Amino acid sequence: MAVPAAFLAPVLLLCGLGPRLAAAHGPTGVECVLFNEEYMTCLWGSRETLTTNYSLYYWYENRSPVVECKRYLWDRGVSIGCHFNQSEIVQFQPFHVLLNASLNGQALEIRSKRMELQDLVKPGAPVNLTIRNMSSNQLQLTWSSPYPKAQCLEHAVKYKSNKDTSWIEHGVKGDIFSFPSVDYEKYYTFYVRSKINSYCGSTQLWSEWSVPVVWGRNTTSKGLAEEQLQWFWIHTVLVPIASCLLLLVLVVLLVRMERVWVILMPRIPNPSKNFDELFITHNGNFQEWAGVPKDMLESFKPNYSESICYVSELPSRESHDPQWDGSNRPPGGPGAPAGPREHSPYQNNYVGV
Repeated sequence: MAVPAAFLAPVLLLCGLGPRLAAAHGPTGVECVLFNEEYMTCLWGSRETLTTNYSLYYWYENRSPVVECKRYLWDRGVSIGCHFNQSEIVQFQPFHVLLNASLNGQALEIRSKRMELQDLVKPGAPVNLTIRNMSSNQLQLTWSSPYPKAQCLEHAVKYKSNKDTSWIEHGVKGDIFSFPSVDYEKYYTFYVRSKINSYCGSTQLWSEWSVPVVWGRNTTSKGLAEEQLQWFWIHTVLVPIASCLLLLVLVVLLVRMERVWVILMPRIPNPSKNFDELFITHNGNFQEWAGVPKDMLESFKPNYSESICYVSELPSRESHDPQWDGSNRPPGGPGAPAGPREHSPYQNNYVGV
């Protein structure tokens, strides 16, 4: 069965690019650092950048033979560097390394450029920093270095007070730094680092910064330590306790909010509860509810009596008989007998007591 050419083309392309892609993910070079002239490490990558294990071979010019690394540095099963003891290090002799690996049947080789080990020295950080009061407002900072050739070192000092916002750095040739003017109201922090000077090598590898030394507040670090301890107690003990107490007070206020509102805004009392006994037990009898004695109630009752008499008042006859004239004569004429006297509607009876 014939395989289409369109299918073979991508496969051949990938096969041809395979070793190149693998080499692209390999190391690009070797970086060697000589630490304090005690040991040296040469690194060429990390687990994230390497796809295979590389072998390192090294040699010095005009010296033989080529030697393979005896102590590889590993990162999760992948070789990333080589460790050299002091006996394997030769300064002032050109140093060469070669990386060798095999990937998918393809040999990979990476040669490093020529290296001068005296230019790759990284000294150890200075130790034993000491501050002395020399005179009024003047300090002297001294230190020592673990590097065996102190005459080959130059140093840098950086310092800052508690009121400064940035570090101040000075270069120093020897191992003494004079600080001409200090403020006794401040405290200062000092660091020192070192590197090989131009007389012994050509390197820009500085050591790590030293352990700091402080001055101020009674000219010792004890005052600073005590102040830091006080701040530690304030931040870790007093502040949490005060926060917890405040939270507890807020919880109590929330639980007893009704009582607080009663205190802040008193309610108008309801008097109906005070008169339940008057209307329920005593049926509205105020004297019994108030507890008035019976003899006192009897004393207010009347103890006399009067007879009733009836009084009747009649109006006089002359004031009620009408006057008749000729044109206003009663029926029957003048000779007609007078009829019976009708009772006057104005007659009133009064009854008096």
